[in-house]
Amino acid sequence: MTTPVLALNAITKQFGQGHTAVTALKNADFSVNAGEFVAIIGPSGSGKSTFLTIAAGLQTPTSGQVILNGQPLSAQSEKQRLAYRFNEIGFILQSSNLIPFLTVTEQFKLVDKLAKRTFQKARTNQLLGELALREVASAYPSELSGGERQRVAIARALYNDPSVILADEPTASLDTPRSIDVVQRLASEAHQHNKAIVMVTHDQRLINHCDVVYRIEDGVMTKQTEHRAAPVQP
Repeated sequence: MTTPVLALNAITKQFGQGHTAVTALKNADFSVNAGEFVAIIGPSGSGKSTFLTIAAGLQTPTSGQVILNGQPLSAQSEKQRLAYRFNEIGFILQSSNLIPFLTVTEQFKLVDKLAKRTFQKARTNQLLGELALREVASAYPSELSGGERQRVAIARALYNDPSVILADEPTASLDTPRSIDVVQRLASEAHQHNKAIVMVTHDQRLINHCDVVYRIEDGVMTKQTEHRAAPVQP
C-alpha cells in the first residue's frame, strides 16, 4: 500500500470558545501521494484556507494529526517545523509573491542565499526551460505577464525539490487561457517529477486536470472524484 506524502487525519480546527466558537474544519481526512495533482474546492469561507495553513504546518489543529513523509508535525519543535517547511513544502500563492526588485534569476539566487548555499545555476536553467521561461530570465516581475509570473512562482516552488507543493488559488488573477496553462503545467510537474501537488481553487473548470478532487463545505471535507488526469502535451 502506498504511503501518502501528506496526510491529515481526523483534523478539527476550532476558533474561539463557548457560544462564539467557530469550527472551520470538522474531523477532516485527506491524503496525497507522490505523483498526484489534487484539487480542494469549495465556496468562500468553507474552510479551504484553514486546511491549507494546517497542511503547511503554519497553524496547529485543535485535534487530529498532520503527517508529512511519515512524521507527525506535532512531534516537532517550531524550529524543526520551520526547517521542514523550507525544505519539504513549496508554496504558490495567487499573487505569485515575487520580489518586485529582483529579476527572475535573482528570485532563485535569493532562495539559495536563505539556504546558505551557492547558486544552483543548472537547477535554475532546468526549471526555466521546463516552464518556457528562459527568454525572461533577466526580466523583472513587472515586465512579465500574469501567466509568466505564476510560472516563475511554480519554478520557485519546485526549486528546493520539496515533497509537497501547496497552491492557494494560483489562477485567481488570470484569464481562462492562462489559468488552464498554469493548471496543466502543475499537472505536468506532478506526473513527470513524481511530486505531490495540492491546489485550492474555487474554479471548477480546472478540476478536469486533477487526479483527485476534494470538496470542503461548512468545514466538512469529502472526497468527490478520483481519476487520472489526461496527459499534458509538452
